Amino acid sequence: MNTILWGDLTMLFQILAVKLSRNLARLRNDRGGNFGIIMALLIPLLIVVAGGVVDIVWAMGQKVRFQDQLDAAVLAAVHETAAEKQLATATSYIREISDSELSAPELLDAGMSLALVKNADGSLTGTLRMPHPTAFLKIIHLDNIPISVSSTAIKTGGGGAGAGCIYALGNKNQAVLINSGAKLDAKQCEVHVHSTSSPAFIMNAGATIDTAKFCVKGTSYIQNGGTLSNLQIDCDVAADPYAGKIPEPAVPASCTTQGALSGTTFTLNPGVHCDTTFNGNPTVTFKPGLHIIKGRMILNSGSTVIAEGVTFYYPDVYSEIRANGSLKFTASAPLTGDYAGVLMFEKTSNAANNANKQQYVFNGSLGETLTGIIHLPNRDATYNSTTNQTSKISLVVNTMIMNSANWKLSPYDGPGPAGAGAGAGAVRLVN
Repeated sequence: MNTILWGDLTMLFQILAVKLSRNLARLRNDRGGNFGIIMALLIPLLIVVAGGVVDIVWAMGQKVRFQDQLDAAVLAAVHETAAEKQLATATSYIREISDSELSAPELLDAGMSLALVKNADGSLTGTLRMPHPTAFLKIIHLDNIPISVSSTAIKTGGGGAGAGCIYALGNKNQAVLINSGAKLDAKQCEVHVHSTSSPAFIMNAGATIDTAKFCVKGTSYIQNGGTLSNLQIDCDVAADPYAGKIPEPAVPASCTTQGALSGTTFTLNPGVHCDTTFNGNPTVTFKPGLHIIKGRMILNSGSTVIAEGVTFYYPDVYSEIRANGSLKFTASAPLTGDYAGVLMFEKTSNAANNANKQQYVFNGSLGETLTGIIHLPNRDATYNSTTNQTSKISLVVNTMIMNSANWKLSPYDGPGPAGAGAGAGAVRLVN
């Protein structure tokens, strides 16, 4: 017998437990000197029971591993339309869940089965079955424990760029640097690194990057340790989905807000904010609309920012919102209008501006929840933030440094600029 259902396995251990209990009772009541015989009967049962527990624990650990990889597989496959392409895409992940050197087809021949079903609502359900070899239950001819996991993903419409959460466009060495302590929880997200330099990215020990796909155009990289899921090198990276698609506003000559401000609460109307500094640690609320940040806006440690239905525009590479740490930042893009879906963007129509890349630091270290498109292709972004909630963003930068940040991301799936990510939609797990 090569396979057994989990319910049957539970029943088996119940039977073994009953037999063991009865034999122990016989041992207690034995007065005939048959101790050795009874112990000889008990030892195989004890081995099977104890060893069977070990086999089950190992199998359950494998089941968790299979579930994570199947989730990633269906998230990737749901982007495809043809059934053959969906199966090929999902099957390509099979190698990731096996420690063997077998190819994906060989693994399927060895007993793994992967089935995909397209549902009426357009979602895709994958079911993965794999026999887990036993070590101890072989004694009673149970060579395998069957493991089965399932996952369903759906693609939704919108102006986002599909599963792309981070695009690093710079073709330079170390275009992405992941430092020790960085943690990115983005199981539904794809990261696209355009660099073909050597190395295209560096990852240091003590970091955990969990994505649906970490796609690198180049082939040279340095991984000094840590955990990086679903790395693909020599990968067909996605292009900037928003290039030339976000209208750039004219910048009024007069400033709505300017200079150093003191107080505990501020409410800012849409307009131009010129070299503004907020003293103390106030709560700053941006009213819905377009806010043009001209120069540097400084938010001191301990400040709180609320910006719902807001678009931030930077007319040059020296303009930015700079937080000095311990910031709480909650911001979402408008759902309608010329800047639907756009949370932050910068001027890209000026060649001189494009040639002068500058740093941009995300410092919302006490908590950050962002929703929308962040299009900063002229910025070398450094991310120091931490959050207990998931941001839904599509972030385009030149380069990226991830420091000791606890960052949770999912793809932005709301409206967006005309033509941006058209037809791509975003994907998410249904269950």
